[in-house]
Amino acid sequence: MATVGRRPGPTRTKDAIVAAARAQFADRGYTATTLRSVAHAAGVHPALIGHHFGSKEQLYNAALSLPVDPIEVLTRLTQLPRQKFPEALVRHFVTTWRDPQAGPVLHALLRRAISEPDQTALLRSHAELVVMPRIAAALGVPEINVAAAFAQLIGLTIADSFIRLSPLTHATEDQITTLIAPVIGRCLFASQPVAPAAGPLAGH
Repeated sequence: MATVGRRPGPTRTKDAIVAAARAQFADRGYTATTLRSVAHAAGVHPALIGHHFGSKEQLYNAALSLPVDPIEVLTRLTQLPRQKFPEALVRHFVTTWRDPQAGPVLHALLRRAISEPDQTALLRSHAELVVMPRIAAALGVPEINVAAAFAQLIGLTIADSFIRLSPLTHATEDQITTLIAPVIGRCLFASQPVAPAAGPLAGH
């Protein structure tokens, strides 16, 4: 049964909450995980999660060990005119990925996602249940378009920071943004193909 009140030491309490949240988010996904279930697993009162993290989304960010708050970033970017979103997204992505403080944390996170199934599940759940629906709703596009745009950014990241293709690693943020933003725009705003009507193929 969850313990009412504080554990000795705020750092230990936060670490216990984050560890419990990371395990549950990976196992159950974002929606099925509740603050009450995390508190029970961590042996703390549910109110302590609100005290330390504020909300389920912020707890999720802590479990992912993200150096930036993606919800805050997306809220700001999706307030821009629709046509400016692709360029703003790419510029923010490249700037953050190359930031001397945030960059190494993100690189390590991607390495873990590639090699550790639990971390893969966390990132997939975060993208599918939190990030992509917000972008799709804000822009009025299908989620598959957002997923395709994300795939381009992930590929860029791998080529730049892991494979380290020289033309990319030596390119400026402006150069990369100029090249990639139109691709992201086409992914986001492309029309979906119409499914063929049922029945025999034409000419048969």
